[in-house]
Amino acid sequence: MAENTNEKQMNELLKIRRDKLEDLKARGKDPFEIVKAEVTHHSEEIKANFDSLESKQVSVAGRLMSKRLMGKASFCSIQDRDGRIQSYVSRDGVGEEEYADFKKLDIGDIVLIKGDVFKTKTGEISVKACEVVLLSKSLQILPEKFHGLRDIDLRYRQRYVDLIVNPEVKDVFFKRCAIIKSIRNYLDALSFLEVETPMLQTIPGGAAARPFITHHNSLDIDMYMRIALELPLKRLIVGGLERVYEIGRVFRNEGMDMKHNPEFTLIELYQAYTDYHGMMDITEGLIRNCAKEVLGTEIVNYQGTEIDLSKPFERITMVEAVKKYSGVDFDEINTTQQAREAAKAHNIEFEQRHSKGDILNLFFEEFVEDKLVQPTFLMDHPVEISPLTKKKPDKPEYTERFELFIVGREFANAYSELNDPIDQLQRFKRQEELRAQGDDEANMIDNDFILSLEYGMPPTGGMGMGIDRLVMLLTDSATIRDVLLFPTMKPLE
Repeated sequence: MAENTNEKQMNELLKIRRDKLEDLKARGKDPFEIVKAEVTHHSEEIKANFDSLESKQVSVAGRLMSKRLMGKASFCSIQDRDGRIQSYVSRDGVGEEEYADFKKLDIGDIVLIKGDVFKTKTGEISVKACEVVLLSKSLQILPEKFHGLRDIDLRYRQRYVDLIVNPEVKDVFFKRCAIIKSIRNYLDALSFLEVETPMLQTIPGGAAARPFITHHNSLDIDMYMRIALELPLKRLIVGGLERVYEIGRVFRNEGMDMKHNPEFTLIELYQAYTDYHGMMDITEGLIRNCAKEVLGTEIVNYQGTEIDLSKPFERITMVEAVKKYSGVDFDEINTTQQAREAAKAHNIEFEQRHSKGDILNLFFEEFVEDKLVQPTFLMDHPVEISPLTKKKPDKPEYTERFELFIVGREFANAYSELNDPIDQLQRFKRQEELRAQGDDEANMIDNDFILSLEYGMPPTGGMGMGIDRLVMLLTDSATIRDVLLFPTMKPLE
């Protein structure tokens, strides 16, 4: 019964707002007919420059967030891009008719206030209104201040309301913008060229992931949303661009959790004439520089854990890490059968298709991954799980690859890029065999990429990093949904 009463009251309040709009229209004051408003200042700008703006006229615009009526004079506050500012609105200041209209305004309405900057008796910087203009009528009711928009699912679905009633959310996205800008500036200073490559591809490649499939009607072919940026960028290295990077959305048809969203932002960069050690130096410098520029510190607190980005990142091989945390030394394991026996002894589940290198990776995931809290470059992955990576000359069963782990999560993946077209084709064929065995995340053969390698690609280092996870780290955000303005959500029924 209480729910029905609340719903009835809500419907009545919504009707009152629509009735107010109809009254405005009948009096020739339809706010939706206003096409522009001249805004001269924002809230924080006025507060920061009060000494020079005192007694000068400004025009501010924003959403009405509070209103305190006191007869012939009232106070209100509006919220703009930067924050909130108070306004003093009186009948003498704006006129009798306009003041009457002001008193009918609802919380959530968007208004323009023109007036002089002053400071109240309590010392609050405010605008003494000489004009109040309703720019847009809010027909919905904002969540009440103290209860707020607390339903997490609803906050993600209605991010526009979340941004209104939880202003601190804006800070995350301002920092996200600053982080991306810092990355660009860092790489541009190293003479990297930012490029754009296709999102629609005829062959998805560059990662072990399940793609989204679509259909091109004119060509009558299936196409794929890209799962990575890698292969087109390496074609540009073949073409002689030498240093390239791209920041863009990629799409993976996978599950969703605190660290994964079906579409996310990735940066990949490639540099000719260097290797994975060169990529480690760039990756470490880039992240440290981001923290310094955006946060002003290289010490980051993430979910109660202090992360020190100022020290050189640890470097450890996968074999060393597995030996350290599980006691199993894969340098002493010579066959797949021995690896399977070790897996059984340590309750590691594996599939029949898994060979020694695959099982080494399963050991890493079980015993090591969550232990890598401080920044750590995990190096030298087995060739079985690295189809696009150069083998180590002295240990060809391993590759010149690293993954960067922080707080037990992968942040970056990098290689000394495989540039041998014959070897690359053989590894693609092995990936095709895995697809035939049911691994729908295995790579397809990209014959055009093989052709590009046959023209010759110089020794190259490449790195890919999830922008969203970096933003999570630097904004102390627990889930990827907190750093995406519009995370993927299941539609409401």
